[in-house]
Formats: sequence, structure tokens, C-alpha cells
Amino acid sequence: MSDDIKTLTARLADEPASLAFLELGEALRRRGQLDAAYKVARGGLSRYPALADAHDLLGRILGDQGDLAGAFDAWAEALRFDPMRIGALKGIAFLYFRAGDVPAALEHLRRAAEIDPDDPTIGQAIERVKGAGAAPASGSAPSAGQPKASVEAPLTPTSHAVNGTTEANGRADHGIMLVDAKGLRLNGTLFSPSNEDVGDRVAAELAGVSKEASRTSRLLGLGGWQAIAVESPEGNLFLVAPTPDTMLLTVRDPSLPMARLGLIAERAAREARAWLESHA
Repeated sequence: MSDDIKTLTARLADEPASLAFLELGEALRRRGQLDAAYKVARGGLSRYPALADAHDLLGRILGDQGDLAGAFDAWAEALRFDPMRIGALKGIAFLYFRAGDVPAALEHLRRAAEIDPDDPTIGQAIERVKGAGAAPASGSAPSAGQPKASVEAPLTPTSHAVNGTTEANGRADHGIMLVDAKGLRLNGTLFSPSNEDVGDRVAAELAGVSKEASRTSRLLGLGGWQAIAVESPEGNLFLVAPTPDTMLLTVRDPSLPMARLGLIAERAAREARAWLESHA
């Protein structure tokens, strides 16, 4: 353990209410001790739930862990308490960029540039996003000005992906469902607005969708397909293929931004792959 971490740990032990947890959590994160950093950040947030710095720290840690949806939530909380939090604006901008929502990414970066026009990394990020015009294929949320690769972590328990549905206002009316290429439900549940389980019927309708998407992408010269997003007044849908022989459908209320839904689906797809491997 480095001297700075030892000193900060001792200081926090002597003064549990101290803000030293911010420095300690960041030091642990930079050393790659992400589990320890997460515990420190969560402990600090339990004492200071309205502290934007603490939510920003948690966002960086979750981003490094590969929990991009969790990082989005943490940075959104940081902005709720401090709308001028540049680190959170940069982090959310990258997440939108990674999800393919370039306008939303640019909006957050421009807000950051207005707050700190002298930060050269913001201008560089704006130019990169403008030039790319689409999200990168992989990576994790950045901890500073530039995106960086990170090992992706499995889905956190809060989403209840694949193993069940996500509770909304005490009722499982939005869900995640895994189906095979033949249109058979493998796991998960989907409910209609009337609370009827329509999973099997939806799974049957999805039969052949992956094949048709691949065929269309090939004919258009777009390469392999990665996701299908559908927006409607009743709800948003996001379809991904965890494996070549399966598809995973995520359904949420239309109030949830599509980019956020894409991050949830991405996490669910990782857990789906792990679930399939464990049942192979």
C-alpha cells in the first residue's frame, strides 16, 4: 500500500465524517483497486448523499469497472446537485457518444466548454466527436478528458436483467427477455400495459429478425448489425444479439433516453452471455 493511501486511510479511520474519502477513493481508483475505491465512495455517499464530488467520483469508478449505466446514473446525480460539474458533463458526453447519440454528446461537451473555455481537452473532444460521427466500438467511460479502454464488468443486480424483469413503481411492467433464433423464450419476462405476460408471443415475432437484419446490413454495405432501436409513444425497444444464435430485447418507458436504454441493453447482453455459458 502506498504512503498516500496509508495516510488517507488512517485519516478517514480517525475522522469517519472527513471528506478524505474523496482523495482516498480517487487514489485507489488510479491504482486500479476498483472494489476498494467503490466501497470508499459508497461509504462517503452514505454520509454526504448531496455531494456532487462524491457522485462524480462514483461515476469514474463505475466507468472503470465497465458499469456504464451505473456511471451514467452517478454522473446524472452529480449534475443534479451541481449543474456545472465539468467531470460529469464529460463523462455523460462520452457515454452518449459511445451509444451513438452524437448530438447529445456534443450538447454536454459544449456545456462543459461554456463553463471552462480554457480547457483544451474539451475542444479536442468536441472535434473528435464531430469527426467520428458515430460511437466507438468499445471502451469505458473516461475519468478525465479522454476516453480510455477498460475491462467490462458484469451487470449489477439493480437491473435484474435476464433473471427477471425490472421493477418500475413496484410493478414489473418493463423487462428484458432473451430469445433464441427460433423465437423461443430462453429467459426473462415482458409484460403488456395490462400486466399480461406476452413474452412467448413477442419471442415468436422476433424469430428471424437477426437474420433479416444481417441480410439488410449486408445489402446496404454496412457490415454486421449491432443493435436495433425502436421509439414509440408507448415505449422504447432496444434489440441486441448477445451471441450469433440469440437476441435480447429490452423494453422501457419512452421517458428513458434511447442512449440510456442502449447502455442498459449492453450490460444485459454481457450478463446474458455469461448466463448462456453457465448453462452450456
